[in-house]
Amino acid sequence: MLALAAGLGMMQIITRFVLQTPVEWSEVLIRFSLIWMVFLGIPAAFRQGAMVSVDVLHRLSPPAVRRILDVMVFAVTVVLLAVMIVWGWDYARRGSVQSVIGLEGVSMFWAYLSMPVGALFCVPALVGYLIDPRDTELEAAQ
Repeated sequence: MLALAAGLGMMQIITRFVLQTPVEWSEVLIRFSLIWMVFLGIPAAFRQGAMVSVDVLHRLSPPAVRRILDVMVFAVTVVLLAVMIVWGWDYARRGSVQSVIGLEGVSMFWAYLSMPVGALFCVPALVGYLIDPRDTELEAAQ
C-alpha cells in the first residue's frame, strides 16, 4: 500500500507539474491506500505487543501482575475492537450512498470498510498475543 501511495504520488507530481494536466483520482487513491495500510498494519502491531501494553506499569510490575495487566488490557481492547467493528460496519453501510469525489463510480463504502476489517483482523492478533506474548517493543525499549 505504501508503494502504491508513493507511486501514485510521483504520478501526481509528474502529471501536475510536468505535463500540466493533473489527475484528480490519484490523490483520492493515495488517501485510500494510506487508510487501508494503517488499518491492515495495526494487527501486526498488536501481535508484536507494540500497542497492547502499558509500558511503565508493565516494566515496574512483577511477572504475576504483568499477566493480570495483560488480561485487563486484552479485555478493554476487545471491547474497543467490538465497538469499532459494529460502528465501523454501520458507518460503511451508511456511507455506501456517497460517491468518492474524483472517482464518481466508486462508493465511499470501500474507504469506510477499512475500519471494521482492520478491527476484525486485530482480534486474532490480540488473542495470539495473549496466548504467546511477544513483547518486542518492550524488550527494545529496555
